[in-house]
Parts: sequence; structure tokens; C-alpha cells
Amino acid sequence: MSGEKRKNDVTPDSAAPGREKGIYMKLFSTFARIGAFTFGGGWAMISLIEREVVEKRQWIPREEFLDLLAVAQSLPGILAVNISVAVGDRLRGMRGSVAAALGTILPCFLIILAIAVFLTPDLIQNNRVVSAIFSGIRPAVVALIVAPVITSGKAARIGWKTVWIPVVAALLIWSKWPVVSNPILYVILGGLGGYLWLRRQEKRLHVAKGGRLEDDTDIEKLDEKEKEEGL
Repeated sequence: MSGEKRKNDVTPDSAAPGREKGIYMKLFSTFARIGAFTFGGGWAMISLIEREVVEKRQWIPREEFLDLLAVAQSLPGILAVNISVAVGDRLRGMRGSVAAALGTILPCFLIILAIAVFLTPDLIQNNRVVSAIFSGIRPAVVALIVAPVITSGKAARIGWKTVWIPVVAALLIWSKWPVVSNPILYVILGGLGGYLWLRRQEKRLHVAKGGRLEDDTDIEKLDEKEKEEGL
């Protein structure tokens, strides 16, 4: 009886990810630490956010994090702020979004304010020590940007047969040609392609089951079977 009571004493706050006590302060401190020590913009933050939110804190699974990342990329605004708002909303709604967004914005704002007050452009360019520090930071920034790209590619199951899609899209965006260099075009085309793929899989399952579509997970099983068969 006592064992059953102890089992039932587990509260939702301790059982569900992101429901522990002090979650708002943890959200703020986590994103504040990331915002204060990350150089290179939103993409450079992604690998650190993923490590904290997915691996260390285990607030959300990796697949869901990548879905939130895709949504954050598709929305206007700063990527780092968008993903922090998405994670905060996923955990604790509006208050979680505010806590995570403040944690991301506040350190960056204070650092930029301090640089604007104490470091002039002439001082940054002419001071050998400051110039050397920023020159050393640049290669690390490149690594921070490349790492989440590789992780996202693996999670998206990009293989040798599909790797040409992001490569071609990246080259066309980089080309600066009219129309085809607009990233919004590829967001729309990607969404349309995903929708058409889903409809195709649903029709195949519909035929395979004799007109009955029992479960959405059957689409994932069919996709896995196609990959195993090399289709």
C-alpha cells in the first residue's frame, strides 16, 4: 500500500519534461548562457541549443527539435530568437516563450551596448590585440555553423540520392540570380514537395490496404521499407 502511495505521489511537474520546478529560470539561464557565449549569429547557436535542450536537459526529442527549427527558419525574424520562442512555447506556453526569448536577447543586447560604448570601429581595426582576438574567433564560428548543418542533414535522412537537393538549392541561392536566388522560393517548393510526397504515400497505402488507411505510422513504415529496398 505504501509503495503504491509513493508511486502515485509522483507529480506531473517531475514526470513530464520541462515541468520541473523553476523551469522559467532554467529556460532563461540556459538561453542566456548560450546567447552570451555564441558568436556568428543564429546558426552558430543551433548546435549549442540542441545540446542543452535535447541532450543535456532532455526537454524535447531530437526529431521535434528539428521540426521546431524548420518552423523557426520559415518565420521572419532572428533565427535564435525564433527557436528560443518555439522551445519555450513547447515547454510552458507564453510564459516559457518570454523567458527563453529574454534569455537569448538580453546578453546580446548588453554586449553590443558595451561594444558600442567602449569599442569604436577604429579601435577594433587598429588595436592588434582586439583584431587578433576576432581573427581567432572566425574559424570557430565557421565550425559552429557547419556542425548543425551536418546534424540536420543526418536527422533529415539525406542520402546520396537526395543530397543534390540541398546542394543545388544552396548554389542557386548563392548565385544571386533574380528569382531563383530567393530562399522563400525553396521554402515554398520544399513544403509543396513534402505535401505531394505525403499524398503519394497515402494513396499507395490506400490501395495496399484495399481502401483502408488505418494508421498514420504506416506511412513511415512504408518509407522505411522503400529505403531498405533501395527505391
